[in-house]
Amino acid sequence: MASNRDVFLPVAAQPSVDALVEQAQSAEDLGYDRAWLPESWGRNAAVVLTSIAERTDSIGIGTSIMPVYSRSPALIGMTTATLQEVSEGRLRLGVGPSGPIVIENWHGIDFGNPLRRTRETVDIIKQVLSGQEVSYDGEYFDLDGFRLRCDPPERQPPIDAAGMGPKAVELAGRFADGWHALMLTEEGLAERYEDFQHGRELAEKDPDGGQVTLSLTCMALEDRKRARQLVRGHAAFYIGGMGTYYRDNMARQGYEEVAHEVYDLWQEDEKRAATRAIDDDLLDTLCVGGTPDECRERVAEWEAMDCVDRVSVSFPRGAEVEEILNTVEALAPE
Repeated sequence: MASNRDVFLPVAAQPSVDALVEQAQSAEDLGYDRAWLPESWGRNAAVVLTSIAERTDSIGIGTSIMPVYSRSPALIGMTTATLQEVSEGRLRLGVGPSGPIVIENWHGIDFGNPLRRTRETVDIIKQVLSGQEVSYDGEYFDLDGFRLRCDPPERQPPIDAAGMGPKAVELAGRFADGWHALMLTEEGLAERYEDFQHGRELAEKDPDGGQVTLSLTCMALEDRKRARQLVRGHAAFYIGGMGTYYRDNMARQGYEEVAHEVYDLWQEDEKRAATRAIDDDLLDTLCVGGTPDECRERVAEWEAMDCVDRVSVSFPRGAEVEEILNTVEALAPE
């Protein structure tokens, strides 16, 4: 039976592909609806998701996110069709620009105009999956003369776009089937949801339709101090260590002073001080960390928000495999 709770497999390094498969299998057994897998500078998401699809029976799979700069749109379309085939129709695709620090320093590609590139990528993926000849005249891509060589998926997988800023979220509403939200406070999420609705209105879609999936960093442990230490450190890493992308996202949500403080301290290699700068109030409106009972109550509050369709239980970098599995079990759908 489907739930409205997903699991977001760890973005941090894991000891093996088998460990990620085990986490997805555990989530399936516990009733989670979908296992999302990010792609950053670690394992290839498509390969790992294939392993998960082959070794599970019913849990959905998804990419959150597959960067639009690291593969051509046609290759993303081909990968999507293949994943939909091997999973027997269980795929939901999530794409997005990632951030300039990853795209430029890891992939060696100019970050350019992420909004335009994301839009063109989504448009082309849809053409590829239709099975018709792809013809596209865009700012970044000019394609003509080829169609998917294999049969297109009988069931078209939905395509979601990730975004934190107003225009990015509007784009998700206008051109994609859903929005992946992350690193947002409750108030920030509600504000950005208005942009998502506006995008759907511009596309003449039902403004209240589409799927909003919130990736929520969680750690539910009997050792409350350890749980909160992990989620606080995770937030500090992203705000302080991942370029200005997440810093500016927090500033947009009304936390400009602390966002710059965390960023500046992190850049000065004062990582402990940067982590301490995130107080409990900010932490608790951004992440979920504490005892299992505390975390279950807090996740339920996020799920009760009108603008949230699904909560994807995510995990902080630095968490051990056992701590991840404990949290998966503690926050299992009821």
